[in-house]
Amino acid sequence: MRVITKIARQKNNPERYNIYLNEEYAFPVDEAILIQFGLTKGKVLVEFDIQEIAYEDEIRKAFNKGLNFLSYQMRSEHEVKKKLSSLEFGEAVILEAIQKLKSYGFLNDESYSKALLDTKKATMKKGPRAIRQDLIKKGIDKNLQDEVLETFSHEEQVKLATQLAEKVIRSEKKKTPAQIKAKIQDFLMRKGYSFTIVDEVLGQVEIEQAEDEWQSLLEAQGEKVWKKYASKYTGYELKMKTKQALYQKGFPVDIIDRFIEEKENEQ
Repeated sequence: MRVITKIARQKNNPERYNIYLNEEYAFPVDEAILIQFGLTKGKVLVEFDIQEIAYEDEIRKAFNKGLNFLSYQMRSEHEVKKKLSSLEFGEAVILEAIQKLKSYGFLNDESYSKALLDTKKATMKKGPRAIRQDLIKKGIDKNLQDEVLETFSHEEQVKLATQLAEKVIRSEKKKTPAQIKAKIQDFLMRKGYSFTIVDEVLGQVEIEQAEDEWQSLLEAQGEKVWKKYASKYTGYELKMKTKQALYQKGFPVDIIDRFIEEKENEQ
């Protein structure tokens, strides 16, 4: 027979207590476990009681670690499981701790997913495809992914994608409209927007170039193209190679012809 002969609060952690059986130190327990099992001086414990107490205390420790992990920011169930596993808690203990965290409302994948969606839209203007990848990395169930992403309306996607497109336009003053649109398409696709959304945005944005702006672009790009091909070709070949390259960059034919004529007159 083993009897609790002493219960002492730990100096470094006032929420944990050391239990002494038959005048000898036996094991530590959390304050919640002390209350749960009604551990008091003089209580008789059999081996099964001690094992059950130890198991419940391990769950409580995992619960507290999980709670601390969640105190810094919202986490998914997958992240908390991964964290507790790294702390070498057993699988059964982790599952019990997760259930406790969920039952108290500290852990909720639906709330987490909605918060992640809102954050990614607000801070990075990410599209559905990119946000889905974020949800996958956090271990969110596919059905929940679908449910949350359905709230990301077509209109809001177009609005955010348009804002991103306008940012590209402002930062790419030294490119032709065709080059800028190609840049917008690549940027929006990488941000996680569908081709349908990208196409709609490209159809709405306006990129106009004044005559003097075309001249400035030619000075920046045309000279490089001409110099590149002038080192390899002459005459008609040089003219056609230059014309083709500038046309692919989005320069109008009449502006290209005028530029080539000027270059030929310089020779």
